[in-house]
Amino acid sequence: MEQEIKIVAEVDKEDIAVCRFTVDRPVYAGRVDFARSGGAKGVPLAEKLFEIEDITQVSMFGPVVVVSKLADRSWREIGKQVGAAIREYLKSGMGPTEERFQASLAEPAAMRKKIQELFDAQINPGVATHGGWVELIDVKDNNVYLRMGGGCQGCGMADVTLKQGIEALIREKVPEVWQVLDVTDHAGGTNPYYEPAK
Repeated sequence: MEQEIKIVAEVDKEDIAVCRFTVDRPVYAGRVDFARSGGAKGVPLAEKLFEIEDITQVSMFGPVVVVSKLADRSWREIGKQVGAAIREYLKSGMGPTEERFQASLAEPAAMRKKIQELFDAQINPGVATHGGWVELIDVKDNNVYLRMGGGCQGCGMADVTLKQGIEALIREKVPEVWQVLDVTDHAGGTNPYYEPAK
């Protein structure tokens, strides 16, 4: 009997037009990012997702599919269509084999070394101007886990610093990275550079 495909959907807290679908198995070996305007370049699941009205962007990496939509339609309606498209794609046998998925993963020690050099040479000198620092916690399955401290911990602009600064730089210099995940307890910050909005 075929095992049921489990998918967890989570709407982005910062941008409700973005929803992340985490599947219990690999969906894509590697990482791709598509905008509707540019098409999906022969990637069947992305092509299928763009058939859903109001989908504007699709990113896929490992077991994760991130979808952006126009603001007026509800995720309740679109999410069911996205889930159905993912299940149909996987049931058709088009998902990557475990061997292909494993082959798409970078060597963690080499990736960690490159990222640590980036932290030492560019990221930490930049955030130090605001009394902050960033620590590389782990590199696993092409995902980078980091912790922010000093003026960055609890800072109202920490997410902007992460997405537009740190993550953008890591993606530019180490393109094999899939996700940059902040494991900081921002509620525990005692001296944030910018006080978070109340």
